[in-house]
Amino acid sequence: MKRQLLKQYRNLTSLVLGVWLVMACSEPQAPLNSETTGVLSTAIKVEIIETDGKYQLYRGGEPYEVKGAGLNFEDLTEFSAHGGNSIRTWSTRANGKTAQQLLDEAHELGVTVSLGLMVMPERWNFDYSDPNQVQKQHEKIKADVLKYKDHPALLSWFLGNELNHHATNWKVYDAVNELAKMIHEIDGNHPTTTTLAGLDKEAHMAVLERAPALDFISYQVYGELHALEEFIAEMNFKGPFMVTEWGAVGYWEMGQTEWGAPIEMHSTAKALNYLKGYEERLLAVNDQLVGNYVFLWGQKQERTPTWFGLFTEKGEKTEAVDVMHYIWNSSWPENRTPKLVSMLLDDKDADESIKLKQGQSYTATVNAKDSDGDELTYYWEIKPESDSTNSGGDFEDDIASLDALIADPHTQTIKLSTPVKPGAYRLYVYVGDGKEHVAHANIPFLVED
Repeated sequence: MKRQLLKQYRNLTSLVLGVWLVMACSEPQAPLNSETTGVLSTAIKVEIIETDGKYQLYRGGEPYEVKGAGLNFEDLTEFSAHGGNSIRTWSTRANGKTAQQLLDEAHELGVTVSLGLMVMPERWNFDYSDPNQVQKQHEKIKADVLKYKDHPALLSWFLGNELNHHATNWKVYDAVNELAKMIHEIDGNHPTTTTLAGLDKEAHMAVLERAPALDFISYQVYGELHALEEFIAEMNFKGPFMVTEWGAVGYWEMGQTEWGAPIEMHSTAKALNYLKGYEERLLAVNDQLVGNYVFLWGQKQERTPTWFGLFTEKGEKTEAVDVMHYIWNSSWPENRTPKLVSMLLDDKDADESIKLKQGQSYTATVNAKDSDGDELTYYWEIKPESDSTNSGGDFEDDIASLDALIADPHTQTIKLSTPVKPGAYRLYVYVGDGKEHVAHANIPFLVED
């Protein structure tokens, strides 16, 4: 099954900001109702209840366990089939679909939605000392809340995403607090939160001090997930929280080659990291944890096309999908994804800072296994190394593969010719089982003159 490339974070320019602000002044649309959607607009009350120091999310008066993933307006069918029951978004519109359409689809599948409201980060040239900008944003978000607050699939409101990333003006959380107060005034059924990039002590305190109207706080951590329990204890934080992005170790947290290319785990190592992260880190803070959303049920280009997505560019499932299926169902899927054992280029591993001569021939090989005995297929490609300096998940352009460098890219061992142009490149391999599952790995290499 082919999937659209997920592009949920946008690197907005000042021009786009201006267009957005004009839209913010437009007349609010009518509230959601059954005549416009076909869905009975009866909100289901969601709340967080504390009992003897343990926090629990309740929906419709019953305990609700979030089996969640970040999924930005993509098809929900496979997510639901694997046992997922809740998604979070970063906006109210993406990939040609509105929040109304997404909520309707989710409701049909028994999936809830933590809906992202686009609170502009300061790094996108938004000035939180400008009351005019802040007020226009407030009115636009209020219009969205009025539209969707009564939808039965709605679980919670996410006010912005990682607003602390490169932030210098903590007035952003004054604006967040006003938004949370506004939501509570017009919607008594859904809790509010904002998400923090990493375990940022200063931002954590700023949120607690400036945005007390929020119902809970949310952390987005990758390699830092191992330090979450210690962070909560150090901050003496006793309230409820979610972990709203977790999964792979970030490229900023991994080792690098001599020329600064981040070294990516292969798919099997990542899958093990997902499982350990859940069992050893998330369950350890279960008394305060009221939900989590793995990142990312889909695919995106961020330094590489395989770093964060549980799917490939072609829509194939990686081993991390198997892990989430196990976490959500306490059983493994019937057919498992191939496991990656090793990948070598010129008999070297990725962490050996491989340097090759331009226009020369070299050998690369991959070793994988399939527990179901499925016949393995192979595909190799070479791409230039990403030159993006974006951060915070902001949009990166796709990187085209280089043609005619691999004589037969469908074999376990290949002969490749290095590019004539010196520079940084990356060799990728995908090992499939013929059933839309793939293992993957890559090795960065430098072509020298």
